[in-house]
Amino acid sequence: MPWYLYLAFKQLFPAGRKVSFFLVLSVVGVSLGVCLLVVVLSVMNGFQKEIREKIVETSGDIRVESSSVIYDYQKLLETIRGTLFREKRVVDAVAPFAYGFVMLQNNNVPIFPQVRGIDVELEVELTPFDKFMTAGTVDGLDNDSVLLSSGLARKIGAFRGDVIEALSLLVIDKLKKDEVMLPRELRVAGVFETGWTVVDSNTLICTLPLMQEFYGLEDGIHGVTVRLEPGWEEEVDLITYEINQILSSHDDLPLGLRAFSWLDMNRDFLFILQLEKSVMFFLLLFVVLVSAFAITSTLLITVVRKTKEIGLLGAMGATPRGLVACFTLQGFIIGIAGTLIGIFLALVAIANRNEIVKFVAGIFNKEETLIRFYQFTHLPADYQKNDFVIIVIAAVLVSTLAGLIPAFRASRLRPASALRSE
Repeated sequence: MPWYLYLAFKQLFPAGRKVSFFLVLSVVGVSLGVCLLVVVLSVMNGFQKEIREKIVETSGDIRVESSSVIYDYQKLLETIRGTLFREKRVVDAVAPFAYGFVMLQNNNVPIFPQVRGIDVELEVELTPFDKFMTAGTVDGLDNDSVLLSSGLARKIGAFRGDVIEALSLLVIDKLKKDEVMLPRELRVAGVFETGWTVVDSNTLICTLPLMQEFYGLEDGIHGVTVRLEPGWEEEVDLITYEINQILSSHDDLPLGLRAFSWLDMNRDFLFILQLEKSVMFFLLLFVVLVSAFAITSTLLITVVRKTKEIGLLGAMGATPRGLVACFTLQGFIIGIAGTLIGIFLALVAIANRNEIVKFVAGIFNKEETLIRFYQFTHLPADYQKNDFVIIVIAAVLVSTLAGLIPAFRASRLRPASALRSE
């Protein structure tokens, strides 16, 4: 064993004691920093994954839209279904849709939800309604009924089986022509909750013919939702590009058609999520940096207290490089030990995260508030190999560098001056 490695272990594990108090404090500091980093980043990854899944489940992998109403869309559906990517079929399901806003009223409570008209037979192949329905079923949806999101149902106090009134915003055009448009009475066929706040707060689903009637679309639609075959999700941008190439090359399709992946439609939002994760990593890294300063301070004290011993090592032939290695190895060992313990503590905390959240929320009686505003009944977490690698490298590197200042201080001591030191 090299002398500098032996001396580094002797400094950390002095004779007569199993472990030094300095080592315990330093390892605890690094462990807490690593634990916080792993827990926070894993939870942030979990939220990102959960949100992405909700977006895809409710909006599809790809949407094909146009700047104008699309008529005779059967050819468009067939073309998209036949999309080949790398000589393989990649489209699992397609469904037409139309969207807009209506004025909804129940018990004299008016509201303007976003309404989405769907082809029920095609949409059930694309959207997991069975998973979302909290009351009723999508099979009960017809041209005289609607599905309400959970938040919308709460706002207007509507339940399954209630009759509500809906009025198209085309009423403004009718009034300009001195025509009267009466509200349409609709039955609530069911209530759904996706877990995605944007959808659950203010969404109404009706049949495509009813939406076409609301907006005077005749047999037109606003776009097509596309779901990819399992396993092709990571290639969504390339497949979207391929669909755009196909749409532009078909002269028998309507002009102005363009495909957008779910990444395109939510790029700004996803950027904000990634930015939040990066900022959290940067802020929590300061916990490890504070621990590194503690390591530096303690090693500097060691250099001052053991000046004579360092001088004696120099007189015996110890090189400055060896002295530097001795102190930096102490920081490296502390970094390795703290990182391993921190990761273990983080895995334990993540495994019991839901119990911890429920306990904390129960103390402040805020469990219902947590579910209401964040729309998650559990705290999601997702491990990513890249995050673990970055955290391990950062923690070990910072701890190792913490020993550099004391190491250079020790290496610059002249043996003669060090031996005369009191």
